[in-house]
Amino acid sequence: MKWNDLREKGIKSIGGAVSGGLDSCTVTHWLNDKGFSVTCYTVDLAQPDETELTDIKKRMMGCKAVDAVLVSGTEALAEAGLKVVQAQARYEGGYWNTTAIARPVTVESILPHLKKEGIPVLFHGCTGRGNDQVRFQLASNMIEPEVEIYAPWRDADFIKQFPGRKEMIEYCNKNDLPLKASSEARYSTDANFLGLTHEAGDLEDVSIRPFFVEPIMGVWPWDAPDVSEFVTIKWDKGIPIEINGMKVGLVEAFTQSNEIAGRHGIGIGTHVIENRFVGIKSRGIYESPGIELIGKAYEYLLQFILDRRARNLFESLSRYLSEQIYQGFWFDLGSISAMKAINNISQHVTGSVTLKLHKGSILFSEVEDQSTSIPYSLYTDDSSMENLGDYDHADAEGFLKILGVSAKNYGKKHPRN
Repeated sequence: MKWNDLREKGIKSIGGAVSGGLDSCTVTHWLNDKGFSVTCYTVDLAQPDETELTDIKKRMMGCKAVDAVLVSGTEALAEAGLKVVQAQARYEGGYWNTTAIARPVTVESILPHLKKEGIPVLFHGCTGRGNDQVRFQLASNMIEPEVEIYAPWRDADFIKQFPGRKEMIEYCNKNDLPLKASSEARYSTDANFLGLTHEAGDLEDVSIRPFFVEPIMGVWPWDAPDVSEFVTIKWDKGIPIEINGMKVGLVEAFTQSNEIAGRHGIGIGTHVIENRFVGIKSRGIYESPGIELIGKAYEYLLQFILDRRARNLFESLSRYLSEQIYQGFWFDLGSISAMKAINNISQHVTGSVTLKLHKGSILFSEVEDQSTSIPYSLYTDDSSMENLGDYDHADAEGFLKILGVSAKNYGKKHPRN
């Protein structure tokens, strides 16, 4: 869709999901010049790369927005982040879906404001080569199907004028826009309090070592203290309720974990060359200290609680939800159904676990009397090599004879020599 398609439909007002960066400034001013009344919406996700969100509002007003609105989203993001933890939703094994889950939260936070103001179109600054355009579009389509989506990076007129970052910076400078970005920046950053992504610029060249990236949520593991720290996290029905004996709300659980894990280099500098949904690969350097700490504590408790059949189901659901979130299908029936199954498991995750943090690593330390502190624990002394438990070694004789029937038949039909 082009900008003049909107004009031909008689649309004069348009709302934007903006972060206050280069794309936001450029698109807002450019749409104003095309005759649109632009209202900008920035969702407060406690972005660690923004010390003062009101600065974004000032920047957008300086780019000729008729209004710039700050929308609260921290509670919603914490709730969504907890679901990511409960599902252990890591894309392709390494990347916690921190950016991916923030997109539907952002859209769901903004759409009521558009509806209230009677604004029929939502624009975003996502490129036509990335995942975020899918996430914004699908979330909006599923929540408010009548709202149209305008993506400047898919508009041939916009791309012709702004083929790259250089041209946008020149445009902003020419029009004296309050630009935050600079041509000297070696990479771009997208952040929320669950985690952040560094990509583009010099990070696209894999022959360059990525250690020039300056962590925002912590330190590189080699810069962490030499002294270890022990952290105890208490859970109640899948929700973290205490850290080191102090009660915490859900937002606090993530922010405190960010501080604790970040100073030890936990979850800092995760390197992934991933398969984007659009079919191309990209490189990202990720930071997610808090969710890494909370997620590891949750996983250790799962090890006590799940039997092998429940574990197989959980692994299948986890992989499924990881892809669903990454690809932008958070609000569809599949994700809703899978999360209901995950919720049945998370209801059993009650207990405390103590972890040891040291220079980027998280190690299991201990639990206090797991038979009582983890009420749904299946770990017993039946596996002991001592004369303990209800499992009689001799009972394994019949078990192995039964298993051996098919093994022997296979061996006769498939001789090794």
